[in-house]
Amino acid sequence: MIRLRGHHLLCLLGYRGMGYSDDYVRNMTQVYEALRTDPQTRVCVVAGPDDLCDHFPTDQPYHCQSASVHRRDAKVLSRLGLRAGQCMPWREIERRVRDRVRPEDIRSLCHTCSWRSLGVCEEGVDLIRRRLPLPPAPPPP
Repeated sequence: MIRLRGHHLLCLLGYRGMGYSDDYVRNMTQVYEALRTDPQTRVCVVAGPDDLCDHFPTDQPYHCQSASVHRRDAKVLSRLGLRAGQCMPWREIERRVRDRVRPEDIRSLCHTCSWRSLGVCEEGVDLIRRRLPLPPAPPPP
């Protein structure tokens, strides 16, 4: 089982091997590949820091508890019709994304995200909507 907060449900669709540190990238790659290769993997939605935040580098300002990140989580969960405490297979989260999110929604749902300008999350949502597989992650450092 993987614990994920609201906005990370969309971040993972756009994961392409980038992150805050080598440890963060290794962990995110492991989570991404588990979900990508086994869509039956159970995900539990949490309020606040999750299995990705657990690997946020200690030498950088910790934003996982910031108000803007919590607002982003709430917007994404609302759009997906989810709430903290729910657990389901990743496949169900992909179905909700396919049914409820359009690539251009990333602009409003994630407008405060520093990674948004890369366009990879829109690309991930587009792949899910077209029922295409997410690409393998590059090998971690």
